[in-house]
Amino acid sequence: MYDRILLSTDGTVASADAETHALELAATHDAVLDVLYVVDEAVVTAYSGDEYVDEAEGPEHGLEEQGEETLADLRRRATDRGVDVETAMRHGSPAETIVRYAEERDADLLVLGTKRRPDEYRALLGSVTDRVLRLTPRTAAVVKTEVDE
Repeated sequence: MYDRILLSTDGTVASADAETHALELAATHDAVLDVLYVVDEAVVTAYSGDEYVDEAEGPEHGLEEQGEETLADLRRRATDRGVDVETAMRHGSPAETIVRYAEERDADLLVLGTKRRPDEYRALLGSVTDRVLRLTPRTAAVVKTEVDE
């Protein structure tokens, strides 16, 4: 049913359950798991450059470091489960980058995580996952994570 599954993760608690779900799906379907981490260019370009963050100038370094750690952890977890995994880090607008990458990889399924939030919050801010769902013609699974705020 699924030959190629795309997991988009940001390495946060909102992605934790989605990561586990994608690994289980890939193992069950003997599918290749593509894992994508997107460095949000809006965060990078919003930085004024007036101070140092974690001894490196700007947030890009920190975001890339988090991305590398997240991707390395998922490579290890996939290997432990016998899942073929391919990882990538891209820069750009998260939703559009995820949709474009899914097209490039010809993903059969997108797995996305989200925090469960009140309707009022979503009405004001929305989410990357909401935008991906509006933009992609591909099948997608959304894994909601309960978080205490």
